[in-house]
Amino acid sequence: MRTIVRRSLAVLPAALTLAAAAVAVPAAAAPPARVAALATTAYQRGPAPTLSGVRAALGPFSYSTASVSAAATGYTFGGGTVYYPDDTSQGTFGGIAVTPGYTGTEGSIAWLGPRLASQGFVVITIATKSLYDQPTARGQQLLAALDYLKTYSPAAVRQRLDPQRLAVSGHSMGGGGALYAVWSRPSLKAAVPLAPYHTIKNWSAITVPTLIEAGTADTVTPVGTFAEPIYQSLTGASERAYAEVAGANHLTFTAENPLIGGLEVAWMKRFVDDDARYDQFLCPAPTDPGLTEYRDSCPTS
Repeated sequence: MRTIVRRSLAVLPAALTLAAAAVAVPAAAAPPARVAALATTAYQRGPAPTLSGVRAALGPFSYSTASVSAAATGYTFGGGTVYYPDDTSQGTFGGIAVTPGYTGTEGSIAWLGPRLASQGFVVITIATKSLYDQPTARGQQLLAALDYLKTYSPAAVRQRLDPQRLAVSGHSMGGGGALYAVWSRPSLKAAVPLAPYHTIKNWSAITVPTLIEAGTADTVTPVGTFAEPIYQSLTGASERAYAEVAGANHLTFTAENPLIGGLEVAWMKRFVDDDARYDQFLCPAPTDPGLTEYRDSCPTS
């Protein structure tokens, strides 16, 4: 297991600011390209990736949206929004469900809908049945949202979805929900918990590739109490990575951010699409002044 450590910063003991803005992260130069040619897979979608393209708020695919009411889901989750690529010429796309954190609305994770759909994914951002649902309940609702995509979503969505290539993401307790989802459904292809919260810290039974993103200034889920021990416990994951963002507080992960979003795009493209062209953004480890620490198992196959 390869570990890369960047400049470590102490977690700032500041109170959480409700009006927190997304942290501005300077762009970094792309890592050197691999010498060996990367094999083409059946799931590659879109043009050859670049660092600026991965970090852009919108990717190369135009997309449409569909609203989902809680009633339409059988109240298995609180409704949401589906974002799906307009393109039908490149085959089907992987699917991703995203959930907010404790007391968070769908709006707090809505930025990931356009970002991921425009990179070539069918995405459902959900509201939870209750603002106060705990991580396990949020994980169950993520799985229900994926099942909705496969079975009950509009025909235009199902036409574009590959039901065998599904993933999850979430913020805070929603990140804890993402951990629960991949623990309980190991057929999923990837997970990206953002500033995750869960009372369980041992996730060694997870086998799914999992990227943990966290912030040095998060006083709600401090990295030393949550993100770091969760990452360290992922010893059974086929791949894992830990990205610690300089100056990011708990709410930084609820708004568009080039570094945070770019890492999620690269992870999903690499493991949902099996697209090795995205290795360059994950291995060697990103060298970016916005990262105080990055650890990874370095995808090799």
